[in-house]
Amino acid sequence: MPRQFSLLLCLGAALIVSGCGEEAPPETKVETGAVVLEDPHRWDLSGIFPDEAAWEVSYARTDALSEQAASCQGRLGESGETLAGCLEAFSDLMKAVYRLYAYAQLLSDEDATDAENLALKQRADVLFARASETVSYIQPEIQSLGASQVEALTEQAPRLKAYAHFLDDILRRAPHTLSTEGEQLLAMAALVREAPQSFYTILANADMPWPTVTLSDGRELVLDQAGYTKARQAENREDRRQVFDAFWGTWDRYERTLGVALYSQLQSDRFIARARSFEGSLAASLNHDHIPPVVYETMVAETNAHLDTLHRYFRLRARLLGVDQMAYYDIYPPLVQGTGAYPIDQAKTLVLSSVAVLGDEYVNAMRRGFDQRWMDVYPRPGKKSGAYMMGAAFDVHPFVLMNYHDDYESVSTLAHEWGHALHSYLANQHQNFLNAQYATFLAEVASTFNEDLLLDHMLTQAKDDRERLFYLGSALENLRGTFFRQAMFAEFEKVVHDRVDGGESLTGADFTQIYLDLLRRYHGHDQGVVTIDEAYGIEWAYIPHFYYNFYVYQYATSIAAAALLAEDVRANGPAAREKYLDLLRAGGSDYPYELLRRAGVDMASPAPYRALFARMNRIMDEIESIL
Repeated sequence: MPRQFSLLLCLGAALIVSGCGEEAPPETKVETGAVVLEDPHRWDLSGIFPDEAAWEVSYARTDALSEQAASCQGRLGESGETLAGCLEAFSDLMKAVYRLYAYAQLLSDEDATDAENLALKQRADVLFARASETVSYIQPEIQSLGASQVEALTEQAPRLKAYAHFLDDILRRAPHTLSTEGEQLLAMAALVREAPQSFYTILANADMPWPTVTLSDGRELVLDQAGYTKARQAENREDRRQVFDAFWGTWDRYERTLGVALYSQLQSDRFIARARSFEGSLAASLNHDHIPPVVYETMVAETNAHLDTLHRYFRLRARLLGVDQMAYYDIYPPLVQGTGAYPIDQAKTLVLSSVAVLGDEYVNAMRRGFDQRWMDVYPRPGKKSGAYMMGAAFDVHPFVLMNYHDDYESVSTLAHEWGHALHSYLANQHQNFLNAQYATFLAEVASTFNEDLLLDHMLTQAKDDRERLFYLGSALENLRGTFFRQAMFAEFEKVVHDRVDGGESLTGADFTQIYLDLLRRYHGHDQGVVTIDEAYGIEWAYIPHFYYNFYVYQYATSIAAAALLAEDVRANGPAAREKYLDLLRAGGSDYPYELLRRAGVDMASPAPYRALFARMNRIMDEIESIL
């Protein structure tokens, strides 16, 4: 996601939302005799632009939109109508730029090895930076007007009330906003600040020399990111060990190089924090969405205070896997082997059934997305790894990237990403462009909420205790991965940012040691719970979210919030459902912490985290009762 604009004017995180993250013509054709059919498993980008020629036409038109937005400089305080017109011009420009960016990004992610796609994406990046520079006067100019004058202008032009939160947020940022010239300089520096993330993305998705392993059944497997994700679940323990050793050994060869990339990213974050007079990178990041620091502190403290719950899970996992001593490569295989494959059409049916409790508007929108090719389904060479949702094409619809493997984890990921998609769909339907762009702090609530509903549905479908154990085990692994693992990542981010903010230099080897220490503490290495080999400390280099500046903690806060919200919907029916849907419809029309509090969840209190730990222990109780 292009962070330069969100740093400038807080348009939110709905460009790309990942569980991260991470093509001409825009759809493939399949020959069937004399008939040419569109591949139903490739997304259809023609709703954004019919082709690249149309993209070029729209790109050229942004000059006029930029001129109109630029003409407002120095005039925002003339009258209420002038301010409203200028905000509309600003909105029109950024909406057009988002749409251009969306097409270029989606096209590039279809095949990272395609030089023409990459060139288009780079042009979109340049356009984003140029547009940000053009409108960089807005924030300091509104702040110079002050709250009382903005209030008077709003009285003159009632249509400004549609931008009330947007204006309030700008005024709130005054202590950390530079002069117009300073804001322009920061906007100009945006492309340079994107370099570490761009370097990582190309190396990790296009240029990494992935190893090949021969498994115990004689199959040869290329351990690219998609191959590793599947192979780490292998039933044969020696296969898992071999996969881990080969995959992490490959990343270890780039420890120095990727250490430079991550250190550069941390320095970039420090630069912004210092330029905006924050005490550190974390404070700068949290201020972006007006998140109270106590939320981060409470989440980390509660996690460390309840590592015994995580360790209980690992001991139960060892028992179910039949191993005396858990190793790190024993984390991913299912506790009970699944009952078979889950083809994509079956997965769609399961997800649609699981969200039926949210009503017809929600279900019909999701079904329409499935039917009208809003999603790119299967992995391919060069395709971006992982999964994400992009909601940047405001007047079109969201898009979902998957790397679907016909397994239950993929079904869960499908539910997750379409939670994001329906969040963007509902926000875009019910808010104007500036208010629709919700914060990441909210984004992961919608996705993990859907995973919770999917588990409930699958448990009702289970035919016997074995299948029930499979789904309960999957739920435990989801809680481990989405809460505890992300909390560990969040603690790693805080440690390395604090050290760089304090003037220390860090190398790849330093990152590995810091990460290894955390990995061992969270997994109970010293207590004999899970043995962590030193070679696996390089895992930090694999995590793309470390380039997103305190992104991952929001997975942990979100799954805790989603668990309480889903429980409320199940227990209290239509009224609770509408309260939850109102949260999604609200988009970014208020601060995310406040929107969640309005929905009934206070993330600054221990309550949601302790409720999640209790839920995890209840699932383990149920598993043990079956055993």
